[in-house]
Amino acid sequence: MTSDVAVIVPSWNTRDLLAECLVSLERSVPPPREVVVVDNASSDGSAALVRSRFPRVALIENAENLGYTRACNQGLAATRATYVLLLNADARLATDTLTSLVEFLDAHPGHAAVAPRLENPDGTLQRSLMRLPGWLTPLCFATPCERWFPESRELRRYFARDVDYSVDQDVEQPAAACLLVRRSALDALGGLDERLWLFFSDVDLAARLLRTGSKLRYLASARATHHLGRSTRQFADFLSRWHADRLLYYRAHFGRVAAAWVKLCVLFAYVDFALRQSFASLAHKPHEPVRPVTRALLAFLAR
Repeated sequence: MTSDVAVIVPSWNTRDLLAECLVSLERSVPPPREVVVVDNASSDGSAALVRSRFPRVALIENAENLGYTRACNQGLAATRATYVLLLNADARLATDTLTSLVEFLDAHPGHAAVAPRLENPDGTLQRSLMRLPGWLTPLCFATPCERWFPESRELRRYFARDVDYSVDQDVEQPAAACLLVRRSALDALGGLDERLWLFFSDVDLAARLLRTGSKLRYLASARATHHLGRSTRQFADFLSRWHADRLLYYRAHFGRVAAAWVKLCVLFAYVDFALRQSFASLAHKPHEPVRPVTRALLAFLAR
């Protein structure tokens, strides 16, 4: 017997963790109906691992890194199960997690998605719940304001610092590292927005699901282990990609004025960075080069 779940695992150079992930799916009771690994041109033998050790897992091999969002949509198109589990390659499920998530959606038709409690490899809580970004978020986060006012009301709201992770509850933005979604809801949205290459795709998904009137749930009793950032930290242009995807998110959800506001906030952060590095240089203290950041800023402002 299997659960009516298709698991989509985008993969990029996390071979050993991918193996742990797939083993955890084999041990799920009951196991999922379909498992698809979409490998984004990994260079560490991830695809070969899937072919040799997990013959029942469907494998899609991309000739280049097409990004997280497109990989998810490729997996979605290749499966048919009622529920879709978006699962990072650096995550693994407890044996009964999939059953708990499926049982919740079976019993609650008003909910489009459900997420488990995420834990770090040492068993400690991983704060995986956030609220959707708003107009104040670009000013308060990733600018000098975050350093000056780390406990501001907006940062507390955005990072959901008031959430009690021991309680089941409806949430705005669960992490898609492990997220069970109704296929019907994904189909109605046309899948994930491929304009968002990597970051903010889960934010966008949550926002669009909520806009349809659906609810998203967090289950404290369901557990998954997540090696946070093991894949994304490999990107040489991590920061540039994050800023670009955030800009696209704001443009899509708030319009051109919001996109200009995001650019202004990034410019504010750049001026602060450049001044601090210049003062450090004049004082013969360790500092970072400003020129590469300037080039990245100009490319960002031109988007």
